[in-house]
Amino acid sequence: MKAMHRLAVALAGTGLALNALAADLKVGFITSLSGPVSSLGIPYDKGIKAAAAYKSVIGGHKVQLVALDDTSDPATAARNARKLIEEDKVDVVIGTAGSPGALAIAAVARETKTPLISIANANLPGEDGAWMVTLPQPAPLMVNAVVERMKKSGVKTVGYIGFSDAWGDLVYDSLVPAAKAAGIQVLTNERFARADSSVTGQVLKIVAAKPDAVLTGTSGTPGALPYRALAERGWKGQIYGTHALINPDFVRVGGPAVEGLLAPTGPVIVAEQLPESNPIRKVAMDFRSAYQKANGAVPTDAFSAYSFDAWLLFANAAERALATKVEPGTPQFRVALRDAIVNTKELVGTHGVYNFKPDNRYGSDERSRVMVKLEKGEWKLVP
Repeated sequence: MKAMHRLAVALAGTGLALNALAADLKVGFITSLSGPVSSLGIPYDKGIKAAAAYKSVIGGHKVQLVALDDTSDPATAARNARKLIEEDKVDVVIGTAGSPGALAIAAVARETKTPLISIANANLPGEDGAWMVTLPQPAPLMVNAVVERMKKSGVKTVGYIGFSDAWGDLVYDSLVPAAKAAGIQVLTNERFARADSSVTGQVLKIVAAKPDAVLTGTSGTPGALPYRALAERGWKGQIYGTHALINPDFVRVGGPAVEGLLAPTGPVIVAEQLPESNPIRKVAMDFRSAYQKANGAVPTDAFSAYSFDAWLLFANAAERALATKVEPGTPQFRVALRDAIVNTKELVGTHGVYNFKPDNRYGSDERSRVMVKLEKGEWKLVP
């Protein structure tokens, strides 16, 4: 395991050195600081640092954050989770950058009965996912917004290309029923691996099918590959994406090929464009301030805000779990914390207002999505 790092956060305004403070709440954090998912993992890391500094004491208890790099490898993510739980005795795990890694962590969380707040889009129904909740908006919620926009624009046919993994499946499985209901025909279902360097064959099939529009089920920097390939072949139809593409590296790598892209995202990306009456606006602007203070720059991605929301969810649930008088660091506290998380009501975050239920992994609703368009490298709110 390489590039492993630890960040201890236990700020209580005492002026003592961090390592001299005994933390009585522990958060395990897993992200991808290296490998093909690192363009998402690094922003996640910056977001958790901002969150830990923003709220470092919960219910009178200091917090310690232990962070590990999974190198974009699901097997490493699972090993990291086991280490955090069995050796570091964390009360909750937050992670990771990719859906396959999050599913691997979920298996460990279920086995060890440790709450998992997934910051990648991952879903396990029933008992398999009983110890996890997912912060990113569910694929059907976001893809429905895309299909609604397609219908308004007169799109009749759409080509699809996505990753050959859980995320690619989630987007495609959401697109098919939504498109059918809207009277839109899905012409292709092309796939590629995140580490692939070419999608020429797949894009040639899409161009040959002559769709009105193309939607991808991709994320981060590798997500730019299909758009670049389409542009190289002179394809002029409308391009769509998902919230997994709201990333400065995607914009940089995509360049002119992704200009005009339409995608759904959480409100945080266009916080300053939201009306003052929107409760998400204030939290999103607070996040921006905390991020800039912690990282020395303003956020330009959607992913760091998911880490921030995960911390807000943990903090809110931990306060209620602590009220049961169960000691942190014990199996009993992890149960109380899990119960508090899955019963969270109307928690305002940067991406939405969260309501969880014990039998539902996702806590987002329509308040967690807006449509944006990429114009001259900037995301603009679409009315």
